Amino acid sequence: MNTERQQQIRERLTALQPSRLEIIDESHLHAGHAGAEGGASHFRVVIASTQFKGLAPLARHRLVYDRLHDLIPYPIHALAIVATPT
Repeated sequence: MNTERQQQIRERLTALQPSRLEIIDESHLHAGHAGAEGGASHFRVVIASTQFKGLAPLARHRLVYDRLHDLIPYPIHALAIVATPT
């Protein structure tokens, strides 16, 4: 489990003032995958925020990626996002 990376993600996404934030480490599902080499992680983020109101799904994802872009592709190799307005 990558609790340090999860905490890093959580800290960065607090700027979006989420009413719900789940960070799920799915790295174990990708064992042996080339992208997991060297310790790169796979995460799923479920986030709800009033800042997503009126935004298309792609725009919501961009807000999340903007806060995490320097962590991709390492130490985060893959990031699945479920972003909904509240």
